[in-house]
Amino acid sequence: MADNGVVGVMVHDEALRKSYTDGELRYLKNQFDLINTGKTGLLNVNELEAGMKVLKTHQTATTKEVQDIVTKHDAKKQGGLDFEDFLRLQMELRKGGRGFRQSPAKVDSSFLTSTDTTLVHSISDSEKKAYVDHINMYLDKDPILQRVLPIDSSSNQLFDIIKDGVLLCKLINVAVAGTIDERAINMKDKLNPWERIENHTLCLNSAKAIGCSVVNIGTQDLGDGRPHLVLGLISQIVKIQLLATVNLKQTPELAELMDETEEFEELWSMPAEKILLRWMNFHLRKAGHKKTVSNFTSDVKDGTAYCLLLNQLAPESCSLEPLRIEDLFERAKAVLAQAERINCRKYITPKDLLDGSANLNLAFVAHLFHTRNGLTQDSEKYECAEILLDDEYNEASREERMYRTWINSQGTDTFITSLFEDVRDGWVLLEALDKVAPGSVSWRSTTKPPVKSPFKKVENCNQVVDIGKRLKFSLVNIAGNDIVQGNKKLILAYLWQLMRFSVLQLLKDLRLHGREVSDADIIHWANLKVKNAGKTTRMESFKDRSLSTGLFFLDLLGAVEPRVVNWSLVTRGTTDDDKRVNATYIISIARKLGCSVFLLWDDIVEVRPKMILTLTASIMLWSLANKVTKAVDSSASLGKWAGAVTKIEATNKLGNSLRTSA
Repeated sequence: MADNGVVGVMVHDEALRKSYTDGELRYLKNQFDLINTGKTGLLNVNELEAGMKVLKTHQTATTKEVQDIVTKHDAKKQGGLDFEDFLRLQMELRKGGRGFRQSPAKVDSSFLTSTDTTLVHSISDSEKKAYVDHINMYLDKDPILQRVLPIDSSSNQLFDIIKDGVLLCKLINVAVAGTIDERAINMKDKLNPWERIENHTLCLNSAKAIGCSVVNIGTQDLGDGRPHLVLGLISQIVKIQLLATVNLKQTPELAELMDETEEFEELWSMPAEKILLRWMNFHLRKAGHKKTVSNFTSDVKDGTAYCLLLNQLAPESCSLEPLRIEDLFERAKAVLAQAERINCRKYITPKDLLDGSANLNLAFVAHLFHTRNGLTQDSEKYECAEILLDDEYNEASREERMYRTWINSQGTDTFITSLFEDVRDGWVLLEALDKVAPGSVSWRSTTKPPVKSPFKKVENCNQVVDIGKRLKFSLVNIAGNDIVQGNKKLILAYLWQLMRFSVLQLLKDLRLHGREVSDADIIHWANLKVKNAGKTTRMESFKDRSLSTGLFFLDLLGAVEPRVVNWSLVTRGTTDDDKRVNATYIISIARKLGCSVFLLWDDIVEVRPKMILTLTASIMLWSLANKVTKAVDSSASLGKWAGAVTKIEATNKLGNSLRTSA
């Protein structure tokens, strides 16, 4: 009985197994276990019916209908559905079966489909073309990719090219420069399977670090070039690139959008998509347009808002003539033809506009913003924004980014884009707590977003604080209302303790010591590993200034996996530039191994203790998990720290070996 490369997910029927990606199997197994409240391994009628409500499917069914479905799919006559029966049921409904009545608003939904899953295998030719054009434009001069570019957008060539992982790694660096140290990418002409897996591991961990959600995507999915998963990842990377400068730090003239009653922090913490909408409406009001654009779908599909916006930004090239055209498709063509005159016709076609394609409309507006934002530099507001950002941006935004990407990597249902705003109703913190400490949240006492009542927000956040106290967090002078009010200092303090608890709990589970893992344990483990490898570097504490050279971490990585460090690329770490070069290399090879780390190179050079702890602990966790994996003869990657971890079923048999491990 094999697990087919997915830890804990056993599927005997090979044909059935091949119908799903590894990510989908993990997701569906988690959902099966969630609604199988009796833990019998069989879903009865009551559990399946209740599960529909718990999982918030878009389908409804009477008890009699659910009974008929269980009877039909209970192939072994066991009195309920086992996991394979459950998978077959999902396949039938995916193909359009009518086991459940479907809501008229969601006629294309399938059982267990949510915004986070990729169970409906369909891709948009328009999106594929847009992203291929984007890749061809931004990577056309890359010397390594010259052999495969330009990509033919009319074919499926893209999905073959990405199979070695090089293009995706390069695209991540286009989106956020310097994310991946390219010395860590395997880039020779012919890569063996292991080298491809390393590239995909590096890609996925780096994508998470810049804010992508990759919960249901595995290295095998990228190696197979699964179109819907590849496009989903690329769309997120492109979006991050296009929205990178839509903030006060990169574009301080955005301060012009503020009215007299607002504080700079409100605009600073606003997600980029909302800033773009606000920017559009700012210019539309100038053009005399009374309707507020609140989305990138239905509110723009008639072309009116774009026509007015283009005329406001470039009246010399873009007229209002398209508004005279009654046929909406012809109007869309005319509007986009005007956009092309100012070099802004990218990402979108008239059909995409008419269809209300959210991703492509967002890309079009972001590109327009970059090309011609139409904002002036109000000197008074500009100077105030610079003072605020110089004082606060670097420190707060660094931690905000780390905790935001870490929460998203945990596989929470809610994807957050602005930490301090998105946690204020308490819901996403409760989701994160449930991932880190399963069963800790009393969901009956919570209110799901949108939470309009301030009292309900406080109730959610009070539970967040109460759970933290039960987990022995230090929460002196922290109350639920502090989170509701968006107190940055206290929110960051809480999240650090949650992140640290998660790491230490995972280490405790893997080491099977039966006791908490302390900071001293982590330091002792790291020093022992390095010493046993014959190296002389040493870490005295997470504040040890000698760590700034990066040499200790390179020795540690080489100790846990000797082949991973190319020592010819390592500097002595004596100058600031040498330290930076070593630090960027450390982060990339750690991710290449399979460690999920969210720090930046300067966190190592400046020896920031919190970041140093997470880096060391993630290497330790990977090493111990890899040891367990080898011991149970499994080829699966264990990465709960990476956000997609599953329980190790054989750990109880390995207590003795783990107790003696370094």
